[in-house]
Amino acid sequence: MEKFNYSYPTRVYFGEGSAKEALSKELEKVGKKVMLAYGGGSIKRNGIYDEIAAILTQAGKEIVDFDGIMSNPTYSKVQAGAALARREKADFILAVGGGSVIDCCKVISAQAVLDGDIWALEYEKRQFPTAGIPMGAIVTASGTGAEMNAGAVITYEEKKWKGPIVGTAASFAVLDPEYTLTVPPMQVLSGAFDTLSHAMETYLGCSDQDNVSDDVALAVMRNTVVNMRRLLADINDLQARSNLMWDSAMAENGILKCGRLTDFQAHQIEHQLGAYTDCNHGQGLAVIHPAYYRHILKDAPEKFTRFAKIVFGADTAEDGVDALENFIKECGLPTKLGQLKSTVEITPEVLRQVADTCNIIKCNPRELGRDEIYEILMECL
Repeated sequence: MEKFNYSYPTRVYFGEGSAKEALSKELEKVGKKVMLAYGGGSIKRNGIYDEIAAILTQAGKEIVDFDGIMSNPTYSKVQAGAALARREKADFILAVGGGSVIDCCKVISAQAVLDGDIWALEYEKRQFPTAGIPMGAIVTASGTGAEMNAGAVITYEEKKWKGPIVGTAASFAVLDPEYTLTVPPMQVLSGAFDTLSHAMETYLGCSDQDNVSDDVALAVMRNTVVNMRRLLADINDLQARSNLMWDSAMAENGILKCGRLTDFQAHQIEHQLGAYTDCNHGQGLAVIHPAYYRHILKDAPEKFTRFAKIVFGADTAEDGVDALENFIKECGLPTKLGQLKSTVEITPEVLRQVADTCNIIKCNPRELGRDEIYEILMECL
């Protein structure tokens, strides 16, 4: 393993009814004005908003609503949220939703206290924010693990760019599996596949033998597959949802990444595909992963063989990738780009632009070239 420093700033409240417990303890630490951020309004229809708002009101907090955060949060939405937080002098940001809402709020938190533009700060000056409005997260749709770190994925529409921006980590996170019962089944499965992807991409980046992080990653992958299958049998299986919620957290709280390089090339391809098409993140990953893995299979045969045996009970590396693809079909997730919901027609010309602009990971198993990325995307068409 490589040298590393590890700290984990987020307090986690896990289990049914944990929102009330968390807020009763955490709200006394924050100021009076709370910016309550959420997505398209589903939390108002399913009662979660009323539950959270009542707790805030009872605690003597003044609520400032910030709604309409989209599934692939945009840079303009970040700026709108930061402007509102500054104008209303928000003391605290409470993100209620899935990874998109939480990611958006992490960047809002940092941007709201900066004089300049956060994208320019990070990508032109190569500096990162050191302060932000304190925030917490209540997870209603798990899979991204966004509540577990300070990183966010934002779409900068004007630049045709989708990628990471570092913001502020949540001081606390509420993981109540009951809240995920309000989410449509396909969204639950898409999110769970994102968890599987996080663990797979972390696992493939390191080449040293007997790495403890590999063993933990393989356990998370296997548990994710097992519990996704439990949901296919019973979508309301709360125990399976609990396991998947913690799998998601484990995949992105840094534990799997300690002392190692990671891959995440499939994520980089999907991010840029999302910048051009606004497709669902987990579903885009489901399409890309098998094609990508067939390209790098011979670059990490031992790792792929171990993945095949432990996660899917398959015999060979090739069988493992086939098993992954069959599992994607079993879950009803898309296997071709044409099955994705997209804002544009996905043509070879669009895919060429995606390949020519996506970030390239310079680590294990091997670095791809842009022509090979285009080839992978065309195999997904």
